[in-house]
Amino acid sequence: MIEIKEIKTKRDKKKFFKFVIDLYRDSPHACCNLYSDEFAEFDPEINDAFRFADCRMFLAYKDGKIAGRIAGIWHRGANEKFGYKQLRFTRFDVIDDFEVTKALFDKLFEWAKELGMTEIIGPMSFSDLNEEGMLIEGFDRDSNYIEIYNYSYYVEHMEKLGAYKVVDWNCYTITPPKTPPEKIKALSDSVMQKYGYEILDVAYYLKHDKKKLKEYICQALDVLDKAFEHLYGTSPINEKQKIRETKVLMNVLIPELATVVMKDGKVIAYGYCIPSMKEVMQKGRGRIFFRGFIPYLRAMKHPKTVDLLSIGILPEHQGLGVPAIIINHCLEGICKLGATKLEAGPQLEDNTRVQRLWKFFDSELSKKARCWGIKVG
Repeated sequence: MIEIKEIKTKRDKKKFFKFVIDLYRDSPHACCNLYSDEFAEFDPEINDAFRFADCRMFLAYKDGKIAGRIAGIWHRGANEKFGYKQLRFTRFDVIDDFEVTKALFDKLFEWAKELGMTEIIGPMSFSDLNEEGMLIEGFDRDSNYIEIYNYSYYVEHMEKLGAYKVVDWNCYTITPPKTPPEKIKALSDSVMQKYGYEILDVAYYLKHDKKKLKEYICQALDVLDKAFEHLYGTSPINEKQKIRETKVLMNVLIPELATVVMKDGKVIAYGYCIPSMKEVMQKGRGRIFFRGFIPYLRAMKHPKTVDLLSIGILPEHQGLGVPAIIINHCLEGICKLGATKLEAGPQLEDNTRVQRLWKFFDSELSKKARCWGIKVG
C-alpha cells in the first residue's frame, strides 16, 4: 500500500532531506546537499523566492517505510516572465517502483489542475542557482555539488509517465594541462590590453577586506542575472537571495579558483570554481561537522578535482574574448593547486559559445541531464 503525506512539520522536513542520503548511501558517485542549505532553500523566512513562488512537499510511504519524495514549485515569477502555465517539480527521489513515482506525480497533477497549469516540468528549483536537470547519461560518473545524481531507472519512470524532453544540459570532464596553453594566455593578455580589463585580486580582499569582496561577489551575481536572463527557466535573483548565496560561496572560496574580471571598477564577468565536495558530503552525510570536516579541509587545501560552477559575462562584453581571460586565470589556479580533473557543467546543449572553449583541451562529454515536461490532462 502506498500513502502520500504532505510535509507540514520540521520533523517531516528532516525525513524529506534524509531520504535522499539514505537512498544513495551505497553509491560512489552521488554528491548530496548540505542539510543546512536544504532547510534554508525551503524556508520562506530565509529564501526570498517564496515572495513569488509557492511550494508543496510530499513523502511517499510504502508498507510504512519512506519510498519516495517530491516537491512542487508554482513559480509565478518565471511563469509571468515567459508566459508559461507551468508547475515545477524538484527533489524527486524514489525507490525502483513506478507505482510510487506515479503516486507522487499524481499529487502534483492535482495541484497543477487546481492552479490552472497546463504543464509540469523539471527537475527545476527556485532559481538558476540551484540544481536542475535529471541525469540521463553518465550514471557511472561522479556528480558535483551543483548537479543532480540519480539512478538510471528514474529515466524509465519518467518515460512511463509520458514525459518528453524540454531541454538538455551537457556536462564536460576536462583533464587540465600542466601549464595553461600559450595560445590561451596570449589571447587573454591581448584582450585585457585591448579593452582595459583587469582581474580582481581575490586573495588580497579575502585577507584584508572581506566586506568589499562580498560586494564584488554580489556584483558577479548581478552579471549572472543579466547574462542568463534569456535562458530557459531562469528568473531574476533578488538582493536577499544574493546575500544568502554570497555567504555560501565564501565557505568554499579558494582565491586561485575565483576569477572576477573588472572594467572601470565594476565587475563585468566572472568564472567560479570550487574544490569537489563529493567526498565531504559522502563522509559527512549532509553535514560538514564532524565526519566531513577532515575531507573538507583536505579538499580546500589540496583539491584533486575542481568543479566549474559558472561563467558569466555581461551582454555588452560578450564576443570580445573575455572567456579567454577567465579560462586562462582558472587554469593558472588549477595548475598551481595541482588538481588533475575539472568538471564543467551543466551547460545548456545549445550553449555552443561556452562549449567551444573545451575543444582546446583534453575533454569529453561525460554526462547529460534533462528537464522533462508532462502535459496536465
